[in-house]
Amino acid sequence: MDLFEKEKKKLKESEPLAVRMRPASLDDFIGQEHILGKDKLLRRLIESDTISSIILYGPPGCGKTTLALIISEKTNSYFERINAASNNVADMRRIIDQAHKREATSGKRTILLVDEIHRFNKAQQDVLMPDVEAGNPILIGTTTHNPFFYVNAALLSRSQVFEFKKLGDNDVISIMKRALSDKEKGLGKMPIDIDDNAIAHLAKVSEGDARRALLALEVGSLTTAAGKDKRIHFTLKVAEESIQKKAVLYDKNEDGHYDTISAFIKSMRGSDPDAALYWLAKMIYAGEDPRFIARRIVICAAEDVGLADPQAIVIANAALQVSEFVGMPEARIPLAQAAVYVACAPKSNAAYLGVESAIKDVEEGKVLEVPDHLKDANLDSEAFGHGKGYKYAHDFKDHYVKQEYKPSEKIYYIPTEMGYEKKIKEWLEKLKKPR
Repeated sequence: MDLFEKEKKKLKESEPLAVRMRPASLDDFIGQEHILGKDKLLRRLIESDTISSIILYGPPGCGKTTLALIISEKTNSYFERINAASNNVADMRRIIDQAHKREATSGKRTILLVDEIHRFNKAQQDVLMPDVEAGNPILIGTTTHNPFFYVNAALLSRSQVFEFKKLGDNDVISIMKRALSDKEKGLGKMPIDIDDNAIAHLAKVSEGDARRALLALEVGSLTTAAGKDKRIHFTLKVAEESIQKKAVLYDKNEDGHYDTISAFIKSMRGSDPDAALYWLAKMIYAGEDPRFIARRIVICAAEDVGLADPQAIVIANAALQVSEFVGMPEARIPLAQAAVYVACAPKSNAAYLGVESAIKDVEEGKVLEVPDHLKDANLDSEAFGHGKGYKYAHDFKDHYVKQEYKPSEKIYYIPTEMGYEKKIKEWLEKLKKPR
């Protein structure tokens, strides 16, 4: 090994574990089966070296740049890489000019990887337009932001968009185990014994970001002293310190999950905003899906607040939509706002009790026939008298007229004296007074 090779090997060993462990082929790539599985379009394009301009969109650490680098090894085209955070228009123009000269002299096209393409503004992205349309360079753009908001429509129309999904816990665990066993690029030469709950904690807290998980694994392994048996014991405590987040008793498929969400709902129902915020914080810290939390707030707003404060369900639904749009960690703010609002709102489950009672009657009792005057008058009105005798409420005082709307005297909705529902109760009583 000459001096240059020694320096190159030394440099590679000093690179972060996440960089060293990047897979070199599609067969080694973990995750994204929906676009890279056998016979999937993107895989076929890469394997046949017929790739056109593409945008790879997804959360951090899920393999976007790694896949682009695999393409660079697979293709016969020349490969260039820039980052929109550190490169500028002059760099792009230089690469495009060289791509034209290269194609003219050797017939070889150029693939240009633009990491974090969302950081280029619209004018900067426009520089790529004519040449991407002509097919040289071929663009690979990676972004953590929705490209339909952050990438020019004209550029999008000339590219295929592939969405990467957040890696599952099992995917992240597989990536870490590979790093622990790889003696050439990973930590395989180190005598590491890692506990199952430790590696599971790193996977859960990393939230699908393999880069973050590998960084914590490397930090913990390099900073933990070997025991008397000359082995490194990577425990849950080491994992907590390495990723700077302690484990909480919260299993998404077992009691911790259901007990916590139960406490959260009961705290909102019981008008205790402080308790609601605590259980919300526990779920957020444990990595609960914000959409799951938001759905529970919506249900609580409908079931437990009801018409005592009709605005509660509006705010809860807004929190659901916003949490899906902005994602974590920012989604914690609208979720907290909605949880506090629902907890502090006056409570009534009258609408919930009403529909439960009505459903029970439909299930167990005789199904009532629709009165003729309420039936659709557009069909067979003359032959069968459908709609005959119906009184149009807006033709009467207060837009109300007494008439039969169901052939039963049973009452389902019994409004309370709470909040806005008190006004509803007063209004219904007013309508029912003799006229």
